[in-house]
Amino acid sequence: MNKKLALVSGIASLVLTACASQQERVTASGSYEYLKSKERTQLQVPTELDAPEFTSDYNIPALQQSADSTLVGRNLEVVPPALVIPLVQGSHVEEGSKGATVLLDQVRDTETLDKTIWNSLIGYLEERGISVENFSPEQGELITGWMNVAPASTEEGNGGWFDWSSDEGEVAGKGRYKFDVELKPHGRTAQLSVALMDYERGDKSVEDLNAMEKRRDEVMVLNRVISHYEYLNQLETNRRIAQIRQGLDMEMGFDDDGNPAFVLDANYDIAWPRIQLVLRKLGFNVKDLDKSNGLIFVQYTDEQVSWWRDLFSSDDAQLLDYEDYRLKVTKLGPKTSITFMDNESTPFDAKQVADLFKPFEQVMTEDGLDI
Repeated sequence: MNKKLALVSGIASLVLTACASQQERVTASGSYEYLKSKERTQLQVPTELDAPEFTSDYNIPALQQSADSTLVGRNLEVVPPALVIPLVQGSHVEEGSKGATVLLDQVRDTETLDKTIWNSLIGYLEERGISVENFSPEQGELITGWMNVAPASTEEGNGGWFDWSSDEGEVAGKGRYKFDVELKPHGRTAQLSVALMDYERGDKSVEDLNAMEKRRDEVMVLNRVISHYEYLNQLETNRRIAQIRQGLDMEMGFDDDGNPAFVLDANYDIAWPRIQLVLRKLGFNVKDLDKSNGLIFVQYTDEQVSWWRDLFSSDDAQLLDYEDYRLKVTKLGPKTSITFMDNESTPFDAKQVADLFKPFEQVMTEDGLDI
């Protein structure tokens, strides 16, 4: 009987200790006797004596009118600051920014940056069954329905080391949020912001939240949206790498100027890095390149093609003279053309292009090229 009583008492103690630790985890430890302190009057010096020199170095500054004077003692939460975590490639936070805001740079040219952000955000909301009350892409504004503000560790498929604002077992609240996307004039950078509009947690509403609590809630939601955005970027990157590494079909054809060329069955963004892998495999040294104009400046060195000499005689193994060449890569709708030129930008004739086709086709259609 005594053992059972001791066991029950021990479990009760652990429960009480756990509850206390969760409550006290966000408040300062120690005594709060300082709240009873009164301001002392200034030292009174008799008129017949010389007054000592006083300094204001250690004076406590006066509170601003906007400051919340109730945030003292147990009412003051002592927690890490709410930080926006710019996980996405090319993202950053402006120094001194007080709102839940992140700046995102464009890393893909397949669609406009604001469309990419909206698609990611709406996808995040749809995956979690969160409704959209109003969406106006022209005004750069989206308002959500009620969203459960659950601890990160309990949100399915999400959560992260950056989300420390809630404890397990804590009663979750719910909120409605406004997302704003402001595209910079050049279109390559956009500002994504989150603002808490409504909040419910027990009998607590948004009016009951102080500035720190409100910011912490907004930053938590923004970090989750950023994490989802980065997850989609990683999926797209992995898909693109897989496409680049797999073999591409190639045929003889013409570029948009009518010059003999290789025609790849791939779009420009996939063909551009794939061509560089093929050139390296065939013994070309890429000296310079300009993706915007589709130019690749190479020198044929034959250093990487010892494997090719096993198939042909030494004379046949040399694809070109050891000189400088230029390749012009051009979009042909869903396909891409490759035009070979000499150092003076004179295109190769049909026979020269045909002589290069077989070795280029063999490597271009090969799967698993190293990146």
